[in-house]
Amino acid sequence: MQRRLSSVAGAAECKSMVEESPVVVVALRGCCMSFVVRRLLQSVGANPEVCEVEERHVDELARHLGESGGGVLMQLPAVFVGGRWFGGIERVIATLIREELRPLLKQAGGLWL
Repeated sequence: MQRRLSSVAGAAECKSMVEESPVVVVALRGCCMSFVVRRLLQSVGANPEVCEVEERHVDELARHLGESGGGVLMQLPAVFVGGRWFGGIERVIATLIREELRPLLKQAGGLWL
C-alpha cells in the first residue's frame, strides 16, 4: 500500500502508520531510492508500506517521528521496523549482507513468507 502525504495531518498519518505497521519506508515523493529500499525489503520476504512526503514537510515529519533530535535530520528514505527507526538504505544493505535483516523483520512481524 502506498500513501502520499502532503499536509500537517499527513505527518500525523505517517506517524500512525509507523506505529501500526511492522515495516514502513518513508521517502520523498518520487524518490527512486525508495523503490530500491522497498525491493531490498521485498527480497527477504517483507511487504513494507510506503509513506511519500513532499520535501517541504520533511522537518515536520521528523518532529512527528521524533528523529530530528540533536540537529541530525532524518535521512530519507527512512525505514521503520516494529515502530522504531531502523535506518536508511545503507543500514538495510549492511544488515542484508550480514544476513541480519530477515531475523529483525521476523521479530517485528514484518515477513509475509
